[in-house]
Amino acid sequence: MFDSSPPADRRLSRRVTALAVAGTALTLAVPVSASAVSGADRANAAAPDPVSSFSFTAQERKDALAYWTPARIKAVGKSVDLGPTGPKTKTWTGPQLKTVGRMFMVNAAGADTWCTATAVKSANRSVVMTAGHCVRRSASPVNTNMSMVFVPAYSKGKQPYGAFAVRTVLTPRAFAEEGTNDVAAMVVDADRSGRRLTDVVGGTPIAFNRAVGGKISSFGYPATHPQLGEELLRCVGTEKKEDGQRMIPCDMTGGSSGGPWLADFKETTGQGTLVSVNSSLDGFTPTKMYGEIFGATAKTMYGRAERG
Repeated sequence: MFDSSPPADRRLSRRVTALAVAGTALTLAVPVSASAVSGADRANAAAPDPVSSFSFTAQERKDALAYWTPARIKAVGKSVDLGPTGPKTKTWTGPQLKTVGRMFMVNAAGADTWCTATAVKSANRSVVMTAGHCVRRSASPVNTNMSMVFVPAYSKGKQPYGAFAVRTVLTPRAFAEEGTNDVAAMVVDADRSGRRLTDVVGGTPIAFNRAVGGKISSFGYPATHPQLGEELLRCVGTEKKEDGQRMIPCDMTGGSSGGPWLADFKETTGQGTLVSVNSSLDGFTPTKMYGEIFGATAKTMYGRAERG
């Protein structure tokens, strides 16, 4: 089902603000508020870091890979059914998208769940982009997800390029504390053979501050039947700017969270440029998908991730 976290602001009040799925209902956490600061102290204080991050130990990463067995992955896919796949959403039948995969994790309430994520070009060859609500509960800094692994090109139980444990997670501080700017970057470990992620699957180019407009292909692993997260699905639409975000006509639902918005997408090669990720819908029976505009904070976050 959808994350039941309250909307972060009025702009999102009529939207389903999370697309991750879980087998059990989420409990709400009380957001942590910043302490009051006097005007003089505020003037003298340094600007706060725009990025919030957390990491997993080597043992936690090892345990995450062991946790996500084929049986557990199969079980989480069967744990939720959000209804029939919508008419705008189609199974992707073109070339294998090596950089797009299913990301499995245990959410802050302790439930197994999944999202969608994308390996991108980076200096350390180890960065994955997804939605902020796929890695932590919005506007609740202490509630982070756990046991996170990325499986590129996942399809019907197959893991053709293995699984990569998540080492470090970065989100905008605004998402952690206020629930706005729903995007995340992750740094993953090398695989069991010591190979870095994009050396294995390649990396999707990423663009920041790109003008809104043009045809977009959005991909994800939604929990709708008959696929139930086992196949990569796609929406195609012309994007518009709405309420300060990118928007395309799309009816993908939970599980597609974090999936890539690819501009200049070539169906013959399966290549495009990442300009956003699936973030929110206009309702439980969706007609629109929203994604953040990657601005200065997203660029800073990505830059820090590729140096990690």
